[in-house]
Amino acid sequence: MSLTPSGHARDMVSRELKFKLLAEELRRGILAGAWPVGAKLPTEAELATQTGLSLTTVRRAFDELVEAELVIRRQGAGSFVAEPRPVLRRSRYAVGVLLPDTQLYYPRVLQGIEETLRANGVSLQLSAYNYDPGLEDAGIQRMLESGVDGLILVPTLTGISDPHARAQDLMRKGVPVVLLERSLTDLGPADRTEHVCSDHVGGAYDAVAHLRGLGHSSVSLLTRGRTATEPAIVAGYLRAAEDFGFTPHLERVPKTEWEAGAAEEMLEFLRFHAATAALVFGDREATQIQAAARRAGLRVPEDLALVSYDDELADLAEVPLTAVAPPKHRLGRIAAEVMLRRLKEGDECPLHQVRLRPRIVVRDSCGARDLAGTIIQS
Repeated sequence: MSLTPSGHARDMVSRELKFKLLAEELRRGILAGAWPVGAKLPTEAELATQTGLSLTTVRRAFDELVEAELVIRRQGAGSFVAEPRPVLRRSRYAVGVLLPDTQLYYPRVLQGIEETLRANGVSLQLSAYNYDPGLEDAGIQRMLESGVDGLILVPTLTGISDPHARAQDLMRKGVPVVLLERSLTDLGPADRTEHVCSDHVGGAYDAVAHLRGLGHSSVSLLTRGRTATEPAIVAGYLRAAEDFGFTPHLERVPKTEWEAGAAEEMLEFLRFHAATAALVFGDREATQIQAAARRAGLRVPEDLALVSYDDELADLAEVPLTAVAPPKHRLGRIAAEVMLRRLKEGDECPLHQVRLRPRIVVRDSCGARDLAGTIIQS
């Protein structure tokens, strides 16, 4: 498992945040099984060399894990993954959780699930499939064979030939299934899946409304294509363009092209359309646009206002980014609560289809100010 932060992120992260980020990455690795119970973790010196962080920073990260009872130190031997803490009361239930990965977006979601299940004496089994369909099915099967009583799933429903058939297949696994951040929106009321999702349509709409309220007559949208979230963001943006009466300027760019340096081309797209504001999905892409603007002699937010989507790294940008922030921890908590009700009430439990609208976290990149003329911070 690689623990090396990107150079760009490492440069931006403050000294105080570095140990927390390392502790969270180690925590995710432990929960995902990269280091099983009893396994010896890399030494502090090894991690300092691998990550480029100081020994003091690495030691503080280990202190966090020891305090959380995830890691134990043995004098002269090293640091080891601790036995799971016993729950206060026994439960006959175990819930399997399938995530596409344990990076960036999903740690807070997982934390909400984990805390809620643990508080109710329910055990959790975690499987991450790294966006590999073969690993996805294998992970589900493995959890079912272990005897889980329910599944909270973030499955692949985009880029496949028949999402409806796939969802129906998941619903027939013989245990209750709650979809998380996935649903069959095209079916409307015919969607019978139980799900808890962010309202990404509403989130994108609100971002455009926020920029319009700051006086921007037209707002462009830049996205990374082929993700589960992108269609909803596009739909929200197009609806906002229709409601606010401006011509939409939308550019979809594959993730690989962003990684290859598409930011300059995207900035030219914005300049061609005389855009003074843009919604950018997601944070990394918005940070790249901001850097390209600086290289071109443009100021953020004076010449170009930016709102990013996801709020994972937005506050670490050179000019902290205003961002659409899905309620990740609450999504996990509610998904676990829905599962608990389904397990306890069975068919008597009404079907839950929950959508939570993201909020806008205002920072410097859009130039929003309060009544006293001070830039609003998050």
